[in-house]
Amino acid sequence: MTIEVAKRSYSREEISSILHPLVAEWFSQFGDVTPPQKYAIVNIHEGKNTLIASPTGSGKTLSAFLSIISELVRSGEENTLKDAVYCIYISPLRSLNNDIYKNLLVPLEAIKRSAEKQAILLSEIRVGVRTGDTPQNERNKMLRKPPHILITTPESMAIMLCAPKFKLHLKSAKWVIIDEIHEMCNSKRGVHLALSLERLEEFCQSPFARIGLSATIHPLEEVAKFLVGFKDGKNRDCVIADTRFVKPTSITVSCPVADIVHTSAAQTSRSMYKQIRDLIAKHTTTLVFTNTRSGTERVVYHLSKFSAIDADELAAHHSSLSREIRKDVEDKLKEGKMRAVVTSTSLELGIDIGSVDLVAQIGSPKSIARCLQRIGRSGHALDRVSKGVLVPVEQDDLVEDAVIAQEAMKGNLDRVYIPKNCLDVLAQHLVGMAVEQKWNVDDAYLLVKRCYCYGDLSKETFLNVLKYLSGGYQSLEAFRVYGKIWYDEDQGAFGRRGALLRMVYATNIGTIPDEVAVKVYTTKKQWVGAIEEEFLERLSRGDIFILGGKTYQFLYARGFRAIVKPAESQKPTVPSWFSEMLPLSFDLGEAIGRFRGDIFSMLENGEDVGRIEEMIAKRTSADKNAAKSILNYLKAEYDYLKAMGQNDLPSDKTVIVENYVDAEGRRNVIWNCVFGRRIHDVLSRAYAQAAMNLKMENVLVTVSDSGFMITLPPNSVIDPEALLAKVSSKNLRMLLLEAVRHTELVRRRFRHCATRALMVLRNYKGHEIRVARQQINSQFLLKVCEEIDNFPVLDETYREVMEDLMDVENAVNVLKDIESRSRKFAVCAETDLPSPFTHNLILAGYSDIVLMGDRKALLESLYESVMHRIKERQEARATVWRRPKRSR
Repeated sequence: MTIEVAKRSYSREEISSILHPLVAEWFSQFGDVTPPQKYAIVNIHEGKNTLIASPTGSGKTLSAFLSIISELVRSGEENTLKDAVYCIYISPLRSLNNDIYKNLLVPLEAIKRSAEKQAILLSEIRVGVRTGDTPQNERNKMLRKPPHILITTPESMAIMLCAPKFKLHLKSAKWVIIDEIHEMCNSKRGVHLALSLERLEEFCQSPFARIGLSATIHPLEEVAKFLVGFKDGKNRDCVIADTRFVKPTSITVSCPVADIVHTSAAQTSRSMYKQIRDLIAKHTTTLVFTNTRSGTERVVYHLSKFSAIDADELAAHHSSLSREIRKDVEDKLKEGKMRAVVTSTSLELGIDIGSVDLVAQIGSPKSIARCLQRIGRSGHALDRVSKGVLVPVEQDDLVEDAVIAQEAMKGNLDRVYIPKNCLDVLAQHLVGMAVEQKWNVDDAYLLVKRCYCYGDLSKETFLNVLKYLSGGYQSLEAFRVYGKIWYDEDQGAFGRRGALLRMVYATNIGTIPDEVAVKVYTTKKQWVGAIEEEFLERLSRGDIFILGGKTYQFLYARGFRAIVKPAESQKPTVPSWFSEMLPLSFDLGEAIGRFRGDIFSMLENGEDVGRIEEMIAKRTSADKNAAKSILNYLKAEYDYLKAMGQNDLPSDKTVIVENYVDAEGRRNVIWNCVFGRRIHDVLSRAYAQAAMNLKMENVLVTVSDSGFMITLPPNSVIDPEALLAKVSSKNLRMLLLEAVRHTELVRRRFRHCATRALMVLRNYKGHEIRVARQQINSQFLLKVCEEIDNFPVLDETYREVMEDLMDVENAVNVLKDIESRSRKFAVCAETDLPSPFTHNLILAGYSDIVLMGDRKALLESLYESVMHRIKERQEARATVWRRPKRSR
């Protein structure tokens, strides 16, 4: 069993020779064969599992379908085309499915017309879309006349596997195409799909070819393993068509102002919008990416105030807008009627949006792959340049953007994360399998282990899930959690229990949790406003946040009510966008650490600052404003550390730990590192827990992508060195578990896991159960489950929090590096001023737009205080140096 990169490139003549003449004739209208077509079409024709990695607009979708269409046309001419599904195309987006449907009709209708002209009798090749939106009458038609090419989603795929009649049409499947596989494989939705594929393979007459499509993903070998899974304990064969970097790409970093520190927030904002306006004016169609939905609305509002674009040529596109509004914007984009569309993440994926000639990214995209995915939306053809401009709005964004540009142009990408051993998804599929038939336990276990995400699942854990599903925990029956399946340990078999199970399964399937707004009240029962549930789960008791322009301290939550108290004059600790913004990737963080280290080494070696600035501009494609601002930022940090007598400098191998006592007398221990928020979340909670264990008092935690901080109450003293010694790679998981056990995060995530595992139902006997009721039910169940050893749904909740939401594995690796001395913590002396690198972290809560001006003023004030202190220290050292020696 081998996974290998395709070495052989096939010519047009070689590709045409394997195609049906009608298909070859239609294909001949195109220009030169594109790279993914040269490396993929013949392999797919030969029935090989194939992963195609290639930029948007490079013809990878046609690479996947061309030989399949050819085979169907050949069967159609030979009159051997049965009423069965031969090809299943699966994508994460319904809108993408509709695009594929329309695009497939083009060659099929053209080939049909050509056949008629040549008097060739050809059976009709049917294409159909089956998703949650498909009307019942359409589904009935498909039952009678199934599509030969079926277009669907992961959720509908799972339902079809349990549909007694339609499932029979899937038995002849020869190809399964998974589009946007990078978007699938990094979540439980992908785990769910991977298990569905193994169930489908078990059912089919013979193994089908698996075809994965992606624009930007790394490492390809890992994704290929996810795509093909295992057979007899070894990876199935897969050929990788790696043509990710064949398309010319231009990325520049452009800072809107010359001095990002001293320019006011209002002026920086005006300059940024003017810059975006000018970029739009110079291009036909510009796609502007922001990092949050609120940011998208804000940018559209300010651009419309400039009146540089007609109102009907500018629009927002994000997931909170109605489907009709999004569809209207997409259609206008395709028709070339839009000059600019501003979006958060909703236009990242491969929806056909026509010709875009520029992508502008406001703020850091937080990942190299995401940056390339977004910029790849421009220049929708292989011979056109994908052109992107990164527009940072603060110093950390500036450095992130610069390093992203540097790494992207080198061809470096972040590693994808694929969840493993998700017990809630496993439980859902075991119920689906029981609905289908009676199963031998060992056979079912081997089927599950063929899925890449469950390759190392233990038999004991598998049996534990069966025990839960079969009602093996009596204490849960009092809460109406009954067995869904029967399980006979002696026989080693399980199957369906009850006639209603098929309906329960079909109406509760899926992995995407229901989210609702949480109402916020004061302790005096005064309604304040609403926050998203995802934001609530990030709050810990004592956290301060902004709502309606005022600050509040979070106390606790009951169901979908959050109880707070006013916190006037206190600094917010959690910005409102915190839960919405995607976290910085670990690999990008490491690259930023290396970049910082390189610049500090040059400063330490006395390199001319002008030459350093030129080097930054050249390496990162930064304009003069950006390069100068980056150097000023890093030099300010360098001068600060030197003035404070600190010889160690930040890099990927050195983490500076600051011991800062603020004006209120609170001690702040700050880790000056760039591992990304997922890892900082782990480390900050573990160190906070260790501090609480030492001091027996509450500790506040502040986390960002470029550091984390724990804050003790006024006049509380702690030795940072002693604190560092309390956390190790061996006890990190235990401390983290202790820290998160009774948080909102676990309470909310337990509901998500419980609904996936069919422990808490979303629908029952045709009635939808409100999310608020689901949450209340799950909170009761959580208390019961905590009393049961190794209860699978609770174990999965902790796993999801620690491994998917956070990144405990890389956090452990960081501490192992510290212990092996390949990295080190360098602790600073106590100070009343934080270093420039930590200013954004300290003022994180002030990132909300209502306080942007105040935050900017505070940042400038902090910066000036630091500069003044540096000057004082430098002058003091110079005075000592000049002082004449006293005569003896």
